[in-house]
Amino acid sequence: MTLSKKLMIYFIITITISILVTSFMSNSMINKRFDSYLIEEQNVKFERVRDEINDLLIEKGSSISAEDISSLASSEGIYISVLDTNNNLLCHSNNRDLLHRGMRGGMMRHHTRMHSSGNYVERTYELSEGNKVIGNLLIGYIDNSHLTESALIFKDTLSTAFIVSGIIAIIFGIFASIFLSKGLTRPLAHIASTANRIRIGQLKSRSKVETNTIEVKELSDSINFLAETLERQDDLRRKYASDIEHELRTPLTTIKSYVEAIIDDVWEPSDDNLSILMEEINRLTKLVEDLRYTFESKDTNQVLNKRNFNLSQELENIISTFKPIYKSKNYYLELAVEKDIEIVMDRDKLKQIMFNLLSNSMRYLRRDGTVIVGLSKEKHHIKITVEDNGIGIKDEDIPYIFERFYRVDSSRNKETGGTGLGLSIVRNLVEAHGGVIYVESEIGKGTKFTLLFPLDNLDNHLK
Repeated sequence: MTLSKKLMIYFIITITISILVTSFMSNSMINKRFDSYLIEEQNVKFERVRDEINDLLIEKGSSISAEDISSLASSEGIYISVLDTNNNLLCHSNNRDLLHRGMRGGMMRHHTRMHSSGNYVERTYELSEGNKVIGNLLIGYIDNSHLTESALIFKDTLSTAFIVSGIIAIIFGIFASIFLSKGLTRPLAHIASTANRIRIGQLKSRSKVETNTIEVKELSDSINFLAETLERQDDLRRKYASDIEHELRTPLTTIKSYVEAIIDDVWEPSDDNLSILMEEINRLTKLVEDLRYTFESKDTNQVLNKRNFNLSQELENIISTFKPIYKSKNYYLELAVEKDIEIVMDRDKLKQIMFNLLSNSMRYLRRDGTVIVGLSKEKHHIKITVEDNGIGIKDEDIPYIFERFYRVDSSRNKETGGTGLGLSIVRNLVEAHGGVIYVESEIGKGTKFTLLFPLDNLDNHLK
């Protein structure tokens, strides 16, 4: 069963039950309150009759007769009997038999449906003059005689009105349920269709729904975001495959050409020529290692051999290793660190991070360029900076420099291109330690990488 049909059925059932319960309760409460009102009116009538009979008894005394009270009893539809203080009968209205026949349907022939089940009852009132009791009044009546013809017509009309209103409300509710269910499910069906197209590979599909329902709108936006992410990932996957193929093919083609030349005696296997081959082999080996590292560092479950060590001293050792390399290319490598800063992290991964950052900075330095490595301890984290005065990075390239194989130079020049994996490895290793890395750069002025590592790791280790 579709969601639209389910919602429609649920809406119809809910509306129908609600209307029936509301109508029944309202009709019952109104009828009950109306009956109470009629009974109160009847009691007022009996009190009025008592007052009239009381005045008549004071006036005529024991000579009061049936003629005096019959007209009143007949007009009010009741039986009247007047007794003295010893409960001896003085007179009565001579209509008790009529009331009994009325109870069986004679008097209320128009409403025997309501009154045929009525019972004859009597009520006694004291008659007095001042504070002295002078007699008793007995009033006989049918217990449902308060339901007059007009009252019954009103109650029937009220019940009919509730029934008709309920039917109209149910019909309206059915149409409203159909409209609401379709209004809710139509955009959901469109979103589901979009999701199915994305599932089969149509990643350019987008959900375009017009709705005021916040949750449905958010679901549509989420599907679109998912499609955009999958499309971007697919583009990156294709780019990765193309870049890996190119990076592997270039050194392999070179090695193959040199080996074929040696086989054909076109190229002598001298030390210099073999050095060229070795350089290509080393480049290929580094590419494979970088690929392995970049995928391993992306693994959130990778094992980190964290230890507490002196970060200041370790950075000084790393800089000492790189200084000769920088000097050979007429570059300058400087260190500005606070002394005796302790950290808890994987020492080997730190070396790998710094190796990639220093290699990357050196690759884009200009003549007599300088790289400054900074270290400081702040309130909540330890900060490492690697700042150069090289060629800088364009603003449009900055969001992508940590992606695999992304290089700011479009050409694949060996001198500056690298493999395009170093910064991706750095980011993954920094994040694996709970840290963050960000970059600031300006074309022609240089680039600054900032690494922040939380102090919580050190505090927890010391505890």
